[in-house]
Amino acid sequence: MLSVRMSRPLVRSSIRALDGYVPGEQPRAGARVVKLNTNENPYPPSPRVMEAVRAVPPHALQRYPQPMADEFRAAASRILGIPGDAILAGNGSDDILTIATRTFLDPGDALAYPAPTYSLYPVLARLQDARIVTVPWGKGWSLPVEALAASGARAIYLANPNAPTGTKVPASAVEALARAFDGALLVDEAYVDFADEHCLDLALRLPNVVVSRTMSKSYALAGVRFGFAVSRPETIREMAKVKDSYNCDALSIAAAAAAISDQDYARSTWAKIRAQRSRLTSALEALGWSVLPSQANFVLATVPGNRAGAVHSALKAAGVLVRYFDAPGLADKLRITVGTPEDTDALLAALGTIQ
Repeated sequence: MLSVRMSRPLVRSSIRALDGYVPGEQPRAGARVVKLNTNENPYPPSPRVMEAVRAVPPHALQRYPQPMADEFRAAASRILGIPGDAILAGNGSDDILTIATRTFLDPGDALAYPAPTYSLYPVLARLQDARIVTVPWGKGWSLPVEALAASGARAIYLANPNAPTGTKVPASAVEALARAFDGALLVDEAYVDFADEHCLDLALRLPNVVVSRTMSKSYALAGVRFGFAVSRPETIREMAKVKDSYNCDALSIAAAAAAISDQDYARSTWAKIRAQRSRLTSALEALGWSVLPSQANFVLATVPGNRAGAVHSALKAAGVLVRYFDAPGLADKLRITVGTPEDTDALLAALGTIQ
């Protein structure tokens, strides 16, 4: 066998130095667990979704899909009351975040965000050879508008509601940041359907705002991988240059269009999740835990006695998966997805055997 003489490393130095994004644990097939660690919707998608998928004709699979996911754009435009050309579809909102990073940041530019937040942001910045500027949240998880605007960044990413805290800043504060900042402001609204307000109007009114959303959480399509961005049409046209040619497949387009069209079903599940979120918060507080007010489909709770890691392991041994971040500011906390009433029962029962 011939040998290959390498005069330099095959892989870019920035990739070799990178700690990649670590997804939440996915149990093996057939495992019986209560899964409260990755913020999936505990309820199945709308029945219309499976009907739409089954109705996809064979020729739709042998041909390339709609490059701009026209079927979904039309449905989302109708439901959300925004122009279709203000929407860009993606293979999950992580794809939208990747597209945005490649669109707005040159190598060497800075991406700023309030921390702690979604741990994919620094990974995407480093993949683009961009710099990272982290700004601490203000008192009471308020938005540090002045510090972010003065960060020298080319773009700011704001998860709102935030992950992993579930906290939300008002749209008025987001608008104040957008007006004070001369770069791109991406508002990541992955969990916004569980919250009290959104920023879609800002994306259409202000030239530097992009809103990203996902169908994974509120529409129960995490396994489909579908997300979208909303911004002014001229920005969407530029972002479309960056995306893969056919970044959404025919089945996911059909599923997402059907899901967003069935608002009655979606809103009924959101109401159940909000109610169970209140119950979970009260139950954990009754155990002596401190729970941040959440507007997402999860809660972030401080475990008494600095025992978060031990409780996480004990819950896993009992068949209940929650998320533990062994990181500064989070090591004494657990993030718990809001599940069904039965999921909450199982969690509380397991905690009763641990504490």
